[in-house]
Amino acid sequence: MGVAGVFFGVLVGWIIGTQQGTARPAAPAAAVQSQAPAGGPAPSAAPALDESRASAMKLTAQQNPTDAVTRVQLANMYFDAGRFQESADWYEQALKIHPRDVDASTDLGVSLYYTNRPDEALAQFEHSLKVSPQHTKTLLNKGIVLAFGKRDLKAAAAEWEKVVTLAPNSPEGQAARRALEGIASAHAGGGATSNQ
Repeated sequence: MGVAGVFFGVLVGWIIGTQQGTARPAAPAAAVQSQAPAGGPAPSAAPALDESRASAMKLTAQQNPTDAVTRVQLANMYFDAGRFQESADWYEQALKIHPRDVDASTDLGVSLYYTNRPDEALAQFEHSLKVSPQHTKTLLNKGIVLAFGKRDLKAAAAEWEKVVTLAPNSPEGQAARRALEGIASAHAGGGATSNQ
């Protein structure tokens, strides 16, 4: 339990800010310092959903049953608004059309985690890793779910070490390094527990 306070802000800042790729800058890692709720960390102060734009996009999706792009855009809008069940639904629809879209698959996993379904999130990340075994965004998020959703710091650290090895200077690599440093600090101070 004590580990959440050690590096929660670092990881939540990254996970919130980068779920839909490079279209938006990452939120500052130090901006979020609260404890994780029972289901895991969730963004605070989510922007309101543009309902008229969402309605127009839903109509476009209905009229184009093979349009995965619009479905992913809708999912991203719902994700950004903190409406994770709806974002999960739209990511699932997009993946039915393009099951090998690793970014949508990983974003679905994060949405599942935010709806208190860590086991389903981990299963979705495994799908992502079958498509792209070195997808650093997936590996980082898998570590986050293992750490916060499953309280397994040893397994989380293993995923983060992969990220640092694969892309040490990327935003994912830097976030993974900070998470590993947080675990090391917690262990040095006796404040963290992990599954062995």
